[in-house]
Amino acid sequence: MKALLQRVGRATVTVDGVTVSAIHAGLVVFVGVTHTDTPQTAITLAKKVAHCRLFDDANGVMNESLQDQGLSVLSISQFTLYAATQKGHRPSYLDAANGEVAQPLYEAFNQALRTYCPVATGVFGADMTIDMQHQGPVTLLLEVD
Repeated sequence: MKALLQRVGRATVTVDGVTVSAIHAGLVVFVGVTHTDTPQTAITLAKKVAHCRLFDDANGVMNESLQDQGLSVLSISQFTLYAATQKGHRPSYLDAANGEVAQPLYEAFNQALRTYCPVATGVFGADMTIDMQHQGPVTLLLEVD
């Protein structure tokens, strides 16, 4: 599983012109699932996201986590994180799990992450518009096997 974390001041997700979720300060987390992932992989990744120190402490050093600051996550399923781009100009998505496999693992990730912080979500498989105020910018890719 992969998670692309982006530190934000606010973020919203819209589907068909309707806002379905929003957060104030925290992280937008794009989550990708591959064929070998398991519920334990989802739990491990959620713990890493929750404890990742991407927020400034009182001294202005990125030394605090979402949990330390009581912040939220906007979680978005993102199969394109598993795009293979080594050859040609058209990415291959063979490494991305199909929806039947990915959706329960994405939901397991969100459920596990909720034990640490508030989590809002997009709509799995929908064409979403994400509006975010990226801060830093701070972007980090986390991967677990």
